[in-house]
Amino acid sequence: MPRPRKEMIAETRTKLIAAARHAFGTVGYADSSMDDFTAAAGLTRGALYHHFGDKKGLLQAVVTEIDAEMTARLSAIAAKAPTRWQGFVDENVGYVEMALEPEIQRIMFRDGPAVLGDPARWPSANGCIAAVARSLSALREDGIIVDIDPEAGARLINGASSYAAQWIAGSDDPEETSKKVVESFRVLLDGLRISGVPA
Repeated sequence: MPRPRKEMIAETRTKLIAAARHAFGTVGYADSSMDDFTAAAGLTRGALYHHFGDKKGLLQAVVTEIDAEMTARLSAIAAKAPTRWQGFVDENVGYVEMALEPEIQRIMFRDGPAVLGDPARWPSANGCIAAVARSLSALREDGIIVDIDPEAGARLINGASSYAAQWIAGSDDPEETSKKVVESFRVLLDGLRISGVPA
């Protein structure tokens, strides 16, 4: 019995994304070829063009997949924290620390911005900003942080964390840069807290 077309399309996309993700994560965007992806996936160039348009479209799909995984991991980090404030800090610091992971470092913070442009304009950026804004709103309502506009605060935090992650990824010594960034980022976030209010 033939498999449904929808299932075959999904499988083709999954194979191409997996092959591209491996190539982008190991040799990088510039040094990977469409022939590598299609050969690894056992598919033709036509399938790649049909599903993603071109190599850049395939990178966007890989970035979207990794971004969703990062979001799930960060949500889990926040959920483990003993307080809402600690969860907020842990989630934001966790994002910056992910820039030390080789695949994320190369794809999300080096090749992604170089090929796809400013991460603040990526489709996933609005979801991230909205999530941070919701957290700021809740913290403000709980009387833990100062009266800050949630969207403005979220955009500032998102910009700082994104730029910091790119700095770590491009650094000659990512580990040392990450330590400096995390320490400074914690101080920056702590500036939002109302003095004397338990977190």
